[in-house]
Amino acid sequence: MINTILVEDDLYIQKHFAERLKSNEIFRLVGVYSDAFEAEKNCNCSIQLILMDVQTQHKHSGLAAAKRIKKAFPNIKIVIVTSLVDPQVLEQAKTGAADSLWYKDHGTEELISVIKRTLAGEKVFPDTSPAIEMEGTMSDTFSPRQLDILRLYIKGFTYQEIADKLGISKNGVRWNLDDMVEKGGFENREALVVTAIENKLMVTTLKDE
Repeated sequence: MINTILVEDDLYIQKHFAERLKSNEIFRLVGVYSDAFEAEKNCNCSIQLILMDVQTQHKHSGLAAAKRIKKAFPNIKIVIVTSLVDPQVLEQAKTGAADSLWYKDHGTEELISVIKRTLAGEKVFPDTSPAIEMEGTMSDTFSPRQLDILRLYIKGFTYQEIADKLGISKNGVRWNLDDMVEKGGFENREALVVTAIENKLMVTTLKDE
């Protein structure tokens, strides 16, 4: 049996996943946590699989915890399980934080398949994060640069700070934000920001430590 830890802060989803794992004879559920950092503290070399949420209790980052776990216990397989469609989440998972990633809206049967493929040594990642509806358009109509600008804008960076960080002009920052507002049919930038956060296109509050 596969010694497994589940990290999920939504208690309904946590219960559902736990029941599915317990009903499958290949898994032995040895720990269920709402906080990624707590799960990290309880890892040891007997653990073989972790299902890791990204935004966990106390806003602790499952990605940060997963990266540290992989460094300490490289043989543990980690599957990131998330509803966050922020493209940065997928990129971080691909670059050292996990062995695979699965989006929660894709169905539990698919998750079990992803887990088995991961345990067999395969890395299972979607090519891109899912596109979501943004008022009058879809999120994939925004360029990666525009998403980077929006992320920094949401974090409170000034136009000049964003420009310096991304190597563009201050007017370029303004133009891109205005272009996103126009593409999406938003009333203003504030409406764009609210929609991006509410639809989990951007996550800027995760704590790495």
